[in-house]
Amino acid sequence: MGALDFLSDYLSDHFYVSIRKRKKHKVMQTVNIKVKIDCDGCERKIKNAVSSMKGAKSVEVNRKMNKVTVSGYVDPKKVLKRVQSTGKKKAELWPYVPYTMVAYPYAAGAYDKRAPPGFVRKSEQAQAQPGGTDDKLMSLFSDENPNACTVM
Repeated sequence: MGALDFLSDYLSDHFYVSIRKRKKHKVMQTVNIKVKIDCDGCERKIKNAVSSMKGAKSVEVNRKMNKVTVSGYVDPKKVLKRVQSTGKKKAELWPYVPYTMVAYPYAAGAYDKRAPPGFVRKSEQAQAQPGGTDDKLMSLFSDENPNACTVM
């Protein structure tokens, strides 16, 4: 009886581990890539290369912003490699955020002349410092501060 229990536990443990290793669920995500798109041929080549990837649900190419958006169960690094394989070696993951999401959009590291309208580059210098002087000054003269009149 002990040998059968041991054998049963042994097989179930190894069988369960192999099933667990095979079932690796990917997460649905959107990948944005910045790539220079010159003509209709470049646009078509990139769209065909990325849409043939396993897991890609939709592919949008915005030639005006030089942006490729891929939605689906894909890995961002694999999408970037596939775009670079079309001959666009300077392709990179989308480095911009809307300027409304940044505290200091005209900081040295954030402002980029080549950025599309309404976007700035992601940067540490453009982020607000928690508990910085701006917050203290704004709360000093706010209407919710009962001692604001005494300061003036």
